[in-house]
Amino acid sequence: MKPKLVLLAAAVTAGYLFGTRSGREKLDKVTAKVRELWEDPRVAAARRDVESYTREQAPVIRERAEAAAKAAGGVIAEGAATAVDVAKDVAEKTSDLAKDVAEKTTHAVKDVAGKTSDVAKDVAEKTTDLAKDVAGKVTDTAGDVRDQAGKVASDLRDRGEAVVDSAVAAAGQARDNALDDLDDADDDSPADKSN
Repeated sequence: MKPKLVLLAAAVTAGYLFGTRSGREKLDKVTAKVRELWEDPRVAAARRDVESYTREQAPVIRERAEAAAKAAGGVIAEGAATAVDVAKDVAEKTSDLAKDVAEKTTHAVKDVAGKTSDVAKDVAEKTTDLAKDVAGKVTDTAGDVRDQAGKVASDLRDRGEAVVDSAVAAAGQARDNALDDLDDADDDSPADKSN
């Protein structure tokens, strides 16, 4: 029953990863991150170290195994013990190398995270400075517009007062002229001549 459940879970996971857009996106992100870490120069150097060590030790192990196979009786036991010692040595060195690779990978990831954090902080600072600069320019422009609007309003008020004064003067002159015409008309009227 458990193998079927594991198979079902694996099938559902594979279906999600390969069958849905979000699953493929997540798989692509993980694949890109793994590829980035795999291609990191420090990880590549550690890989080369492991490959080099394996190439160096393979002939030694093969020679010891062949020597042990050729030996008889007690020598076989001695060769087996030597092979076990060599295997332990190789396992220990491989373990140490794996730890070293893990440390280098961890260091690389921390380094990338630190650099990403520094870049994010730098971008945030620059964005803040730019926003402050824009706000200052907007404030200056608003002040200039306010000053210009005040000047235009003052000019319009002065012009309006001049027009009102001119209209009042023109109306007064027109009234005076009209009154003069009426006085002249009254002076010319026949009723005044008969008196």
